[in-house]
Amino acid sequence: MHGDELHVLVVDDSAMVRQVMQAILSTNRQVKVNAAADPLIAWAKMQKEPPDVVITDLEMPRMDGLTFIRKIMLEMPTPVVVCSGLAARGTEMAFRALEEGAVEVITKPKVGVRDFLHESAVILLDAVWSASHARVRPRLMAVVPRLMADAVLPRKTRSRSPVAQNTVIAVGASTGGTEALRVFLTALPTDCPPIVIVQHMPEGFTRAFAERLNKECEIEVAEARDGERLRGGRALIAPGNRHMLVNRTGEELAIQVIDGPLVSRHRPSVDVLFRSVALSIGARAVGVIMTGMGDDGAQGLCEMKEAGAATIAQDEATCIVFGMPKEAISRGAVDIVVPLHRLASAALRAQDS
Repeated sequence: MHGDELHVLVVDDSAMVRQVMQAILSTNRQVKVNAAADPLIAWAKMQKEPPDVVITDLEMPRMDGLTFIRKIMLEMPTPVVVCSGLAARGTEMAFRALEEGAVEVITKPKVGVRDFLHESAVILLDAVWSASHARVRPRLMAVVPRLMADAVLPRKTRSRSPVAQNTVIAVGASTGGTEALRVFLTALPTDCPPIVIVQHMPEGFTRAFAERLNKECEIEVAEARDGERLRGGRALIAPGNRHMLVNRTGEELAIQVIDGPLVSRHRPSVDVLFRSVALSIGARAVGVIMTGMGDDGAQGLCEMKEAGAATIAQDEATCIVFGMPKEAISRGAVDIVVPLHRLASAALRAQDS
């Protein structure tokens, strides 16, 4: 942090993208924006004035984005946000960028529109705050209206129909969650209960993320589809830019994928998933809150706990950002706090109790 300002360096070979991103970020007076057309220009600027956060494209002239991120992490560690298109190659490169040390992936804001979508500003500004916080910097709050889960799923009394016989483990994660979920899911056996996951991630990336995990895990991992039935030994990840709910008809549990406004500043929202699980499954559920910025999931985990569910949080030492778990803990929503490597066993033990 430079005094009260957050310095952001935008690196993209498109002048239009640089202009749009500068305009969005500059809507917050605490953000000072600089821009560069390629990584070599950006590196020279970084030597003169080190930024708090770098936002970079991946395919650029003179040096590719992955090499640039590697150089930053080796020589001048700085939080990096990847701003990528949705082409298949771009998606794969974005995951490699996360493996190299980038902390967030966002999609490029739409260009050529007169009025920037309010949601684009929320997502871009949140990515910047989240990245700056990931290196234990004080968080600056953008003044943006926020909606709660009521905007998608009204709070109501849980139905009196019989409690579902099978456990469901519901998981919420954000910044740092791609690696945390890999550790969690690879530790689960094939006879585990159904898993439903919200990871804050852009549209188009969740399918590729699920496919990568599916290759590494004993259990099956897939992007959730509307109407899909829940079954053991399978983890379903909410599609980017869609809310995911769990509904019950008798003993049948099924996924519902819907549009809707940003909830707790996100779509998909952990609060929406957790509320639906509290309503449809109640005491047979297990809630897990992982690394992430902000407080999405804290209210939903409270509702799960009130419905009798077991609730678990990742501990501070193993979180990239101890925002979401910290908020859930402070609200009294969490039964136990464990390190990342023990989350899977804790969730399995909780479903047996």
